[in-house]
Amino acid sequence: MAKPQDTSVVVPAFNEEAGIGAVVAGLKAAAEWREILVVDDASSDRSAIVAEAAGARVVRHPYNKGNGAAVKTGIREAKGDVILLMDGDGQHDPVEAAKLVLAIGTYDMAIGARAARDQHALRALGNGVFNALASWLAERRIDDLTSGFRAARREALLEIVHLLPNRFSYPTTSCLAFLKAGRSVTFVPVVAHARVGESKIRPLRDGVKFLLIIFKIVTLYSPLKVFLPIATASFVLGAAYGLWNVVEHGKIPMGSALLIQLAVVVFLFGLISEQIAAGQDRQ
Repeated sequence: MAKPQDTSVVVPAFNEEAGIGAVVAGLKAAAEWREILVVDDASSDRSAIVAEAAGARVVRHPYNKGNGAAVKTGIREAKGDVILLMDGDGQHDPVEAAKLVLAIGTYDMAIGARAARDQHALRALGNGVFNALASWLAERRIDDLTSGFRAARREALLEIVHLLPNRFSYPTTSCLAFLKAGRSVTFVPVVAHARVGESKIRPLRDGVKFLLIIFKIVTLYSPLKVFLPIATASFVLGAAYGLWNVVEHGKIPMGSALLIQLAVVVFLFGLISEQIAAGQDRQ
């Protein structure tokens, strides 16, 4: 069981002057941490100054790289054996941070799962769709795929740090990468507060990115989860179309043959990808 004293708290921040001071102060009051590390992603406001004045160690990016890049910097710079990741906008309650850390040991990653009632209706709906899709692909119930409030062992995060995108969404990638690598992940209910300032996530633009990330990680670890349904749908559609034409017109159309050929090709690509993924696991 990990302890706060073993933990580096990593807070990525970009223009969070209004809330970062309270976040750092709340963390210092909640527990005795190994360190509180704020990664300032080239903010144009006083985020770094406010965080430092509140008692955090601050690492600054020379130019804006993205939320994920700030998290990767924090993972590499952290001194603790355990890393607690949280946002700098006041959504996450520092009082609940310790219970995520205490789960590490039994689990490799503990994620703070927000209730739908604590989120904007549109965002809650989108997260529900992502959770359902990711749960099916990962074959494990996922309560909150996009929560940025999570704890994990630093050495385990370093193994997947190259997979994390520089922008959004490192929570999606890290959760799926841990699950597909066979690591233990738990979801701990937490309360989400209204953020301080304006959200930097755009539902339509970033929603498409989240979907692509989900498929990217699953195809990296379990390609047949994606390739097999596509191949099956193509085969069924081609066979049904061909059978209907045989009954109605006494011949098999070119479209039916092409759909069946596509099914075979996609399935074979899936098998090859599965073998490549299995070879990576053995390395």
